[in-house]
Amino acid sequence: MDLKKLNYLVIDVDGTMTDGGIYYDENGSEIKKFNTRDAAGFFAAKAAGIKIIVLTGRECAATTRRMNELKVDFIFQNIKNKKEFLSVFMEEKNIVRKEIGYIGDDLNDLAPMKLTGYIACPSDSCREIKDIADYISSNKGGHGAVRDIIEHILRERGIWNKVVSEIYMSGI
Repeated sequence: MDLKKLNYLVIDVDGTMTDGGIYYDENGSEIKKFNTRDAAGFFAAKAAGIKIIVLTGRECAATTRRMNELKVDFIFQNIKNKKEFLSVFMEEKNIVRKEIGYIGDDLNDLAPMKLTGYIACPSDSCREIKDIADYISSNKGGHGAVRDIIEHILRERGIWNKVVSEIYMSGI
């Protein structure tokens, strides 16, 4: 796939941006641990013109808060049929397969991934996802895999250093 045509990136939450664990505090509220390194990937994608779509089967206030901090373009929670949802979303937005990628880790991501032109996953994803992935991060879910995947995409496009320099004024 020509990664220069990638304009949208769907990203799963549990097991992709997190370690896949579900934690509850003493009041029964769900707690999630997000890796701060993924933020650099989100900001780099945005600077490169890639719109981020967060698509998750669970609903959690922590997810809403973190995705707002990361300024994602679209966040959809509590989506039980991701394939159907993504198909409708793509049709409504006139998005074609070669324009959209998907980062996920488990069986509920398998069917919607097949609608996209680029598939990536963390190193600890299930076998079925790894078998169809275009890129497998060396990082586990919740351990910077999303940042690694976005960095890979932007390096392949030849713009990682430029984007990072613009965001962080680092001069690389």
